[in-house]
Amino acid sequence: MKKSTGSLIEWLMPALFVLCAGWVVWHIPAFILTLIPPQSESLLGQISELHARKDVSGGLPGLFGGVADPIDWIALIGMPITFYLGARTARIADMEYQTVRPIDRIALFFGRITMILIISMTLVMLYEVLMRYAIEAPTLWANELTLWIAGYIFLFSGLYAMQQRCHIRIFLLYQVVPRNVQRVFDTISTALIVVFAIGLIFGSYKQVFVTKFYRWEMFGTAFDPPIPATVQPMILIVMALIAAQAVINLICDWNVEPEAHGLDDMDEDELAAIKKSVEGN
Repeated sequence: MKKSTGSLIEWLMPALFVLCAGWVVWHIPAFILTLIPPQSESLLGQISELHARKDVSGGLPGLFGGVADPIDWIALIGMPITFYLGARTARIADMEYQTVRPIDRIALFFGRITMILIISMTLVMLYEVLMRYAIEAPTLWANELTLWIAGYIFLFSGLYAMQQRCHIRIFLLYQVVPRNVQRVFDTISTALIVVFAIGLIFGSYKQVFVTKFYRWEMFGTAFDPPIPATVQPMILIVMALIAAQAVINLICDWNVEPEAHGLDDMDEDELAAIKKSVEGN
């Protein structure tokens, strides 16, 4: 991978993916009604009413004898295309973990998506501040949209942190044992992550995907976004990806000597801040 970053395509692909994914997520009721319509009349009516109320491209005819219109299908097809192209074109920044294998590109691109989401969330917040304090016409949607985006940022950044090996680690004991023992520690920690992920998914997939997602549970506010129906399933999906990434890290780092950590790793600013804090107390 080249280390030069900042090209137009590196911004374009994650931005297009977020745009396609946002459209698809907002119009999931159309896909539910098209692909797996509920058998219950009450649930069918509920989701149909939600779709009629939330559909952005209302009036367009559905395709394939369903409710989802051409824009919905274009966005759905665009998601894997933009994800593939974005993962292929992602380049490593100097501050990032330098050893990246093809499978790591998934987490790496999720990191780029997270950056776009952070920018999007910031723009929404700035717009709300402008509307509230300058024009005195606050929105009904900015707070919930910010909360919604922040949930995805929190999840995706966890996957990215796992791939970058930048999650919090306590290495006091880890550093003083031989490499073979370190591999045992790595295996145990990875096994615990995998067991936790399996337990979380097995214990809650029915409630999440049947109760929350299939029924398309909304947030219950004036804007009424589908936060419960989207964030909770994404928790399980990202947890599975984190567990898979932990296994990939274990395999890829098996014969790699771990970095040694110590006071020398701290820069002068960190040492000065610690010294000032101690002297102040």
